[in-house]
Amino acid sequence: MNDIQTRRQEYRLLFKQNVAKRLFVDKIVRIIVFSCVIIAIIPLGSILVEVFKNGITAISIEFLTETPGSIGSGEGGIGPAIQGTLIIIGLSSLIGVPIGVMSGIFLSEYGDNKLAKSIRFFNDVFMEFPSIILGIFAFLIIVLVLGHFSVWAGAFALSLIMFPIVARTTEESLKMVPMTYREAGTALGLKKWIITFRIVISAAKSGMITGILLSVSRIGGETAPLIMTILGSSQFFSSMDTPMDALPLRIWRLSLLPYDSAQLQGWGAALVLIMIILGINLGVRYYFSNKKNLFFGKFIKQRRNTIK
Repeated sequence: MNDIQTRRQEYRLLFKQNVAKRLFVDKIVRIIVFSCVIIAIIPLGSILVEVFKNGITAISIEFLTETPGSIGSGEGGIGPAIQGTLIIIGLSSLIGVPIGVMSGIFLSEYGDNKLAKSIRFFNDVFMEFPSIILGIFAFLIIVLVLGHFSVWAGAFALSLIMFPIVARTTEESLKMVPMTYREAGTALGLKKWIITFRIVISAAKSGMITGILLSVSRIGGETAPLIMTILGSSQFFSSMDTPMDALPLRIWRLSLLPYDSAQLQGWGAALVLIMIILGINLGVRYYFSNKKNLFFGKFIKQRRNTIK
């Protein structure tokens, strides 16, 4: 056996040892990651099981549609709270989502300056604000000025919680789009805003939707800002300038009552809130999954028609 063959055998042995070591490390990392996922899922799963087990017995048509009965009677339902939750989530999204999305676009596509750095810093600080502080802020500038609790104040407070989350996720989603997309658009002679709104946003759509749904889930469970703004009511929605009920407020009030029937209704309201948030998430994802390449597809179709 000559020297060349000996070296080849040595190289093969070193290669096998190196590959075996990497495969072993890969298995260890996989086990650690899988264990962390299980640890994270167990508390979430136990909460869902507990809420479903205790809340399903309270669910009925009357419970979902009627106004609350007298305290401790176990009669009535959470109809006004369900209606109020849907109204407050929709109105907050109308205010918070456009502001958050446009802020994220600015920070990602036009954010290489001092102004953007300042906005990014205050946006990060804003995300860490306790929700009760934002509720007090809305109380001071809207409720005290108008002289009454209102739906506007609640939507404003929740939109303040919403838009920093949407802005951050939008910025990060747009940054993940490869630069070659922008370069290809520039090479075609497209203006920057067309590249941003027709190509980059289309490519980052999934991440942006995830951020919006996360913010909806966050505001759907907020209670403290609503205490300071919409206060709560036992009647269905009548106008934007009157107090209104919402599921987090109803759950909080029912949990404070020392009656088994009230506790049972609280579990039922919690289950309904989870189902509403889950329904919004699944509905939005299903809609956009069936509208794949909505904007980019139209853009390509228009360009093809132009070329023809």
